[in-house]
Amino acid sequence: MFKTTFRTLALTALLAAPAVAQDNPMVGGAPMFADKNIVENAVNSADHTTLVAAVQAAGLVETLQSAGPFTVFAPVNDAFAALPEGTVDTLLKPENKDLLVKVLTAHVVAGKLSGAEIMRRARNSADGFYHMQTVSGDALSAQVKGRNLYLIDESGNASRVTIADVNQSNGVIHVVNAVLVPK
Repeated sequence: MFKTTFRTLALTALLAAPAVAQDNPMVGGAPMFADKNIVENAVNSADHTTLVAAVQAAGLVETLQSAGPFTVFAPVNDAFAALPEGTVDTLLKPENKDLLVKVLTAHVVAGKLSGAEIMRRARNSADGFYHMQTVSGDALSAQVKGRNLYLIDESGNASRVTIADVNQSNGVIHVVNAVLVPK
């Protein structure tokens, strides 16, 4: 009787306990905090130093610190390194700022879209893709392959979401393994 009563009390206490919010994933060796904005978190990720430098060079820091909300598909350093040699250096030159802004804003969608929501919309669409318009005005499509979420840019390049749903105070970041290139 004691064991049954104890189990019942323990189960009741467990079910009555308040739900604990799930922590954001670690990105680039750093904790991401849902109460910080996109820029405040990104600067701490060792995997996003190239992206942060590009955002600074493009003058987009203030924009990505604003209220948003934004959905950002954030390429890792290796994604930038995979571009043809000299591409990043060329983009970071002051005379190429407009092109840099276009490339970076082709990774941003207005609103806050979770990975599950993007996957649901892709699976429920007639063509198997969820079509989005980026802040740059370019087209971006999401497709689910197996358990993975892929983004396809206007040039047909695919990028896989490697870490989804890094919640921010002004949106969400999805870490991607390739740079999306607008036409």
